[in-house]
Amino acid sequence: MRVIRIVALLAALGVGLALASSAFAADVGLPTPRVVIYPGDIIHEGMLAEQSADKANEPGPFVKTRAELIGKMARRTLLPGVAIPYASIDNPRLVVNGGAVELIYSQGGLTIVAVGSALQDGSTGDIIKVRNSDSGVTVTGTIQSDGTVRVSGG
Repeated sequence: MRVIRIVALLAALGVGLALASSAFAADVGLPTPRVVIYPGDIIHEGMLAEQSADKANEPGPFVKTRAELIGKMARRTLLPGVAIPYASIDNPRLVVNGGAVELIYSQGGLTIVAVGSALQDGSTGDIIKVRNSDSGVTVTGTIQSDGTVRVSGG
C-alpha cells in the first residue's frame, strides 16, 4: 500500500513538473510583427511586438530574439502576431538587378576600377554576375560590404 502511494505521489509530481515546464515554455516571448511587413522591407524596432511561443502557427524554426531581426530584410510578407521563421528573413540587398555597381579588380600593386550593371540582386558576400559597361563583357564577382563588387582574375 505504501509503495502504491509513493508511486502515485511521484507520478503526480512528474505530471506537475511537466505542466510547469510547458507553461514556462509558453511564456517565452517570440518577436512578431506589430504591423504588416512586406517583402523587401527593412525590419526596425518599432515594427516588432512580443508573442507567446505557443501561438506560433507555422512550421519551422522561429526567430527567437529581436536582435536577430533588426536591420534584416523580409523575404515574404510577415503578418502581425505570427512568429517569424528564419527562412522569411535575409540580409538587406546592397546590389539590385539593373543597378550600377563599381567593379574592382586588384592584384599585387595593380588596381582597376570600372563601372558595371548588376545582372542579379545580392547582399554582402554573394557572388553575382555584372556586365562591364565599357566592354560589355559579363564578369562574376563578390559583393563587398560597401556595395562594390570585387572581381578576381582568371
